[in-house]
Amino acid sequence: MDYRQTLDYLFEQLPMYQRIGAAAYKADLHTTIELCRHLGNPEQAFPSIHVAGTNGKGSVSHMIASILQEQGLKTGLATSPHLKDFRERIRINGSMIPETAVSSFVAEHRSFFDTLKPSFFEMTMGLSFDWFARQKVDVAVIETGMGGRLDSSNVVRPLLTIITNIGLDHMQFLGKTTREIAIEKAGIIKQGIPLVIGRRQTELHDIFESAAARFNAPLFVAPDQYSVLNSDLQNTDGRARRMVDVKHKGAVQSYQTDLMGDYQVENLLTALQAMETLTLPDGTKVSPDAVLRGLGNVTENTGIAGRWQQLMTNPVVICDSGHNTDGIRRILAQLQSIPHEQLRIVFGMVEDKERMEILNLLPRNAVYYFCKPSVIRGLDANKLAKDASLSGLHGNVYDSVQEALKSAKESASPNDLIFVGGSTFVVSEVL
Repeated sequence: MDYRQTLDYLFEQLPMYQRIGAAAYKADLHTTIELCRHLGNPEQAFPSIHVAGTNGKGSVSHMIASILQEQGLKTGLATSPHLKDFRERIRINGSMIPETAVSSFVAEHRSFFDTLKPSFFEMTMGLSFDWFARQKVDVAVIETGMGGRLDSSNVVRPLLTIITNIGLDHMQFLGKTTREIAIEKAGIIKQGIPLVIGRRQTELHDIFESAAARFNAPLFVAPDQYSVLNSDLQNTDGRARRMVDVKHKGAVQSYQTDLMGDYQVENLLTALQAMETLTLPDGTKVSPDAVLRGLGNVTENTGIAGRWQQLMTNPVVICDSGHNTDGIRRILAQLQSIPHEQLRIVFGMVEDKERMEILNLLPRNAVYYFCKPSVIRGLDANKLAKDASLSGLHGNVYDSVQEALKSAKESASPNDLIFVGGSTFVVSEVL
């Protein structure tokens, strides 16, 4: 099979959560363990950092990978979902896995896949582990797919585990309350392995404390050690940067990052705590200079996209892949901080989200352009518009994301603000 045929096989023959939802979910690690055994347990061939959480885990993973690259380490990065190219999920020092490596992996193991019938995500994790082992990475940053305890990534023996925060998402799989979800995320905690928590959530902290104690895992809470004195956006040498002044142990250090979202400040503190906590396999620590350079060049080093990304000016068009209540709430706060005349929102969702909770957060004075992302799980735009009207939101329905964005731009004055979001899959269609 060539690369295109390989992708067709992966997307059409294997159950893929991003496309079909609940039918792809498996509530155990048996298949992953069998797959890894078949591959020779490549996940044991390299040290790793394991990152879970409701929001921010992707950004934190990219930040840490960028820092480790600046430390001079050959760094693997496994994330999901992808925006445009399947190979975005598997990178080494920012470079995507070659098409030929994907095709040869599937060709070599296809008969086993046909027998085992792994999910799309299980197969992808197997490919990630295999590629990182073959390329002899020094370390790999592994992002969980959606949970923790039963996530296919939860077969690694990491140097460090990270849980960014807990919110309500994937509730049909992980639990109906934040406490139930926190218990699932805490499933990545390992015996004796340090744990970093990105946000102190008082009502949930006992879950992490008890789990860490049970596994004798040293526990570090980023905002207990690091605090933000100032954060703003600046243009430096023609580049937009976020400048953050951070206080730690009585000293103040200035950092800059090329990730523009306000919410990235919390992720930055999580990455700082992670790098302070991490001891590399050779017994050394990550250098302060590598931390500075890594945070300043996340996009260049890792290729991260779709997080508070500006697509054009006059009018300003911003897209962001946040898709749950916590993420949407933070996005809206930053949108309101940008001077504008009329806010126009190109919005689409997938079927299995708690949409009324999200729709109730959206501003009533915006003009809406409702659309359906072109995936099987995409929510019909007419249904979305009908539900939105119950929340006092009004706008037109469009046959595609591109048509919705085109209409928004045609209607906008230079001083309007256009936001594109609601789903990772909506954002992927405008990048």
